[in-house]
This record gives sequence, C-alpha cells and structure tokens, in this order.
Amino acid sequence: MTFYRVARIILLVIFKLIFKIDVIGVEKIPKKGRAILCSNHVSLLDPIVLGIAVPRPISFMAKRELFEKPILGSIVRGLNSFPVDREGSDISAIRTSLKVLKEGKLLGIFPEGTRVKEMDLDNAKPGVALIGVKSKSPIIPAYIDSNYRLFSKVTIRIGEPIYLDEYFGNRLSTEDYKNISKNVMKSIYSLKSL
Repeated sequence: MTFYRVARIILLVIFKLIFKIDVIGVEKIPKKGRAILCSNHVSLLDPIVLGIAVPRPISFMAKRELFEKPILGSIVRGLNSFPVDREGSDISAIRTSLKVLKEGKLLGIFPEGTRVKEMDLDNAKPGVALIGVKSKSPIIPAYIDSNYRLFSKVTIRIGEPIYLDEYFGNRLSTEDYKNISKNVMKSIYSLKSL
C-alpha cells in the first residue's frame, strides 16, 4: 500500500471526526484517464479535503516553499505533490503537469495560485488553461465551502467536466489562456450557489 493511500485512510478517519464532510458530484470525476481537478482555495486544508473526497489519487501542484524543509518536503512528495514557483512562469512545473496527465493521472490545481477569501477573476493564472489545452485534458471544477471550524460542515461540490476541444491545435496568446482560466474560475464559483 502506498504512502498516499495510507495517509488518505488515516486523514479520512481524523477529518470525519472533526468535520462533517459532504461531497456532491464525485461521480463526475472520471474513474480513470487524465483529468485536471481545479478548485477554489481558502485554506491549507483544501488539498487534504479534496484528497479525502476523491477516491482517485490526486497529484497536486504545490508551492515550492513546502519542499524546502527536508521532512515536510518528503511528506509532500510522498503525497504525489510537486513544486511550483508561484512568482513567475514555472516551465518545470508545467512539464511535470503534462507528464502526470500523459500517464493518465488526476492533476490537482488551485487556479488562483494562492489562498483567497473572495472571487476575483483577475487572480486566475493562465497555466491552468495552458496545461488543459496542451494535454487535451478535461477540467473538473470543484468548490469547497467551509470555514474549517471544529465540527463544522465542509461541503465539496464537483461540477460537470469542461472540455477545451475548440482550442486544440490553435495558436493561443497568454491573454487567451488567461481568459480560458477565468472561465474555469467562473465555473468553480458558480458551484457555490448549488
């Protein structure tokens, strides 16, 4: 049994004791094959909650700083995560993302690049769309609704896959990718009211 699976079981037990977790629409995530799970990001607990909610292992793109401490870095890597430099275009993180998807895995990305409390479409990074188009992968929007107070409810709503077929083979600018990412963000935040 992999470290990811063991950690998932342990965290599932712990989190079910301290939160009431409700997952809506998990069947919309393909059981196999490449896909990108994109969610809003309000807390450091978000990747854990998504990892618990989704039966498939998720390879998360995570901020580089988490990998700089030896013990924490080893744990984060063991959880299928890989580093991204949030300050600029990180070609290495994009290559790793494309490799993850080429292997038919589920990639996890927070399109805003950092934790935010309220929607601001200008926070959407073009990398999400770039990876989706280049890998020809569906994007699965998810919305996490919680304040993460002890014994409070955590609701995860998963939306219909977003297919980017119309962009395949086209020459797209950074602005084009940014606009596609904004549309992904709109889909994520539209799940809040469901």
